[in-house]
Parts: sequence; C-alpha cells; structure tokens
Amino acid sequence: MSLAGKVVIVTGASSGIGASAAEAFAKQGAKVVLVGRNVENLKATEAVCKAANSKAELLIIAADVTTDAEKIINSTIERFGQLNVLVNNAGVGGTGSILDVDVEEFDRLMNINVRSVFLLTKYAAPHLIKTQGNIVNVSSLVGLRSFPNLSVYCTSKAALDQFTRCIALDLAPKNVRVNAVNPGVIVTQFHKNLGMSAEDYAKFLAHHSTTHALGRVGEAQEVADAIIFLASDSSSFITGATLPIDGGRHAMCPR
Repeated sequence: MSLAGKVVIVTGASSGIGASAAEAFAKQGAKVVLVGRNVENLKATEAVCKAANSKAELLIIAADVTTDAEKIINSTIERFGQLNVLVNNAGVGGTGSILDVDVEEFDRLMNINVRSVFLLTKYAAPHLIKTQGNIVNVSSLVGLRSFPNLSVYCTSKAALDQFTRCIALDLAPKNVRVNAVNPGVIVTQFHKNLGMSAEDYAKFLAHHSTTHALGRVGEAQEVADAIIFLASDSSSFITGATLPIDGGRHAMCPR
C-alpha cells in the first residue's frame, strides 16, 4: 500500500475531506501538493501534515481550480518532476428547486464541480501516464441518489460519476486508474457554508444519524482512508468504481 515518495495533488485541501486526505497522504510519506483558495487555511493544513510527518515534502498552491488548472499541474511538475495521484476534491454545494435556481447558479456549480475536474484531468493525464498513476474524484451520495431541492448539485455529482467511469475506460489502456468516492453526510464545514446555522446543523446531524444504516454520520478521516486505499497499489485491479462512503445510506429507502 506504500505511497512513500509518490507525488499527490489534493484540491480543496484547505478544509474538510481535502485537509484530512492531505494529512493521510503525508502520513504515508507522499509528497503532497495542497491546492485551495484560502492561503491561511492551506497553511493550517500544512501544519497538520507536518505534525503527522515532520519529513513530509509539501507544496502550497493558492489557486482557483476553475481558472488555474494548467498552473496547478505545471507548478507540481516544476517542483517535483512527476505526478502520481490526482485527488479532485474541490467542490461546492447548492440548494433550490427548478423554480428557484437561476442559470448563474447552475453554471457556477457545473463549472466548479465538473468543468474544473475535466481541465485538471486533461492536463494531468500525460504525467499520470508516465508514472502509471491514478485519479480519485470526490463525488457524493447525491450523485447516486436523487433529492428534492438539490437538483443542480445532484446533477453535477452524477456527471462527475459518469466522467469517472468514462475516463477510467479512456485511460485503462495506459494503465492509469480512475475511481471516485461518494460520501454521505460527513462532519465538515460543508453544510455551514451553505448558510446553515449551528443550531440547524446540530439538528441536521441528529436527523441524518437515523438515515444512515450504521446509525451515525461520518467523519472526514473515514473518507480519507478510502481515498488512500483507492490511490494505493492495494486497489490495483479497481478502476471506474464509485464507492459509497455513507454508512449504508445509498442502500436505504428514503424517509
């Protein structure tokens, strides 16, 4: 399962699942490129990675995945000379029914959640072919299941899942694997960033403890563990997979 010495890009590394994934790769001895827009938060992730592995080689790239995809890949190659793993984690949520969502919001979510992944994958692919590396996309349960008032977000993640499967087939002849994780409700800042108050968020977590078969919501580290598995040689015969990390939520009937 060794990832020691491998060069890994993690987008959206400033918080949540991205920060946990970056820490997990650092623990494995990987050279980790931390990508995000908030420099202060990226430095906090850098400190956590250093605490996990004082010898970890890290690179901070303050960038917007929607406009700086080529810069992210080129900066990584300039610093480390290769690329082994691309973790497309950066993404945003959004709410509203078709009666409320405007075109600008649709474009924003699709641009961040889908188009940026296309661009990063496009620029990274030649380097991943050289190392016979792999890609892990961070999707969502909503890519597998439908929910009201989340139509655009669901659509963007469903598109990401299909993109994962198609690119897995494109790159399989080059021995480059492409997979995705589909988290359920995970304790991060994600829902608060959508405008949910602390009180409402506590109620949200309490409710969703009942909608996941295991009787609780998830932690970012549990998703990071799955990302590490899919990025490692332990999953060398897995490609085109979309793996739910959701305590069984995908298998339950709606309630």
